[in-house]
Formats: sequence, C-alpha cells, structure tokens
Amino acid sequence: MIAIVSGTNRPESRTRMIVGEVIERYRSLSASYQLLDLAELPAEIFSPTAYQDKPDVFTPFASTVLESDGLVVVTPEYNGSFPGVLKYFIDMLKFPESFENRPVCFVGLSAGSWGALRAVEQLQQIFGYRNAYLYPGRVFIPEVYRRLDDEGRLNDPDLVQRLERQADGFLKFVGQIKSLSG
Repeated sequence: MIAIVSGTNRPESRTRMIVGEVIERYRSLSASYQLLDLAELPAEIFSPTAYQDKPDVFTPFASTVLESDGLVVVTPEYNGSFPGVLKYFIDMLKFPESFENRPVCFVGLSAGSWGALRAVEQLQQIFGYRNAYLYPGRVFIPEVYRRLDDEGRLNDPDLVQRLERQADGFLKFVGQIKSLSG
C-alpha cells in the first residue's frame, strides 16, 4: 500500500487538488493506496503533551505510515519551505521505524516559478536523515494556479505525463526495494 500525504492543512488548497491527480495515477495502475490528508489531523495532536503521549486519535495516521510500502509526499511551498504542519506530522511519527528503509517520493507545487524545489529538497534532507530510500523522480508544478482548470484538474498534458511516469517508476522502485528486503 502506498500512503499519499497531502502536506498542508489549508482549507480548499491546490495541494489537495494535485493530490487528487496523484491518486488518479495510482488508481489507473491498480495500486493500493491510502490518503493521509493533514487537514484531517485531529486537534488533540497539537497539544504540547502530544509529543510525549500520542493521542489515540493519531494512531490511524501513524499506522498508515508504518504499514505502507512507500510514501508519496505532495507539498506546497510556503515562504521558501514546506508547511509547518507537515514538519509537525513528521515529528509526531515513531522514530526511527516510520521512515527507516521506506521508499519516499515527492511532488512539489508552488505559485512561483520553481514548483517547490526548495521545499522538496528540504524534505529530502529530513527523510534522508531518517534513512528513507529517496526516489529520484521528483515532479515540480510551478505556477500551479495556471495549471488547474475550473474543476481543479491539471490542464497541462506534460505534467500529467510526468505524474504518470513518476507513479509507474515509484511502484517499480518500491517493488525492487521490497524484493531486496525479503
């Protein structure tokens, strides 16, 4: 199962629209997936005591990561980085097993012209520190507001094709790592 992380809790975000496109790619490949939408994080998780004693309502999020064969992280760029809620989510997950030897790939989007390059590179450092296997086929979506139609669908065939290639390649990458891990 692939866990697909929607890396913001902003209501009606363009990130969630891009996540829908990512999900469609995995669905077309008949891959098993589970959405982790950070907009659905329960309020209890933000209590200062949650670091020490994880609220039970966080268990489904943590379990999805631990049970996944790989993660797809879809992140917007906020102020030259990724959203704080995504970092908090990462910090709340079990160390080291949440990302240790787990394949991870990235999709970045931004209103600017670099498509969250900085945000993705910063996340790669964090996941690399946590000993994840980083899939090199990243997808960047610059000027995202221009790439979505009125229904929130990608209107750029090149980006759709890149997401398709990424999903196909990532599933193969995950399969190779699973076969090596035995």
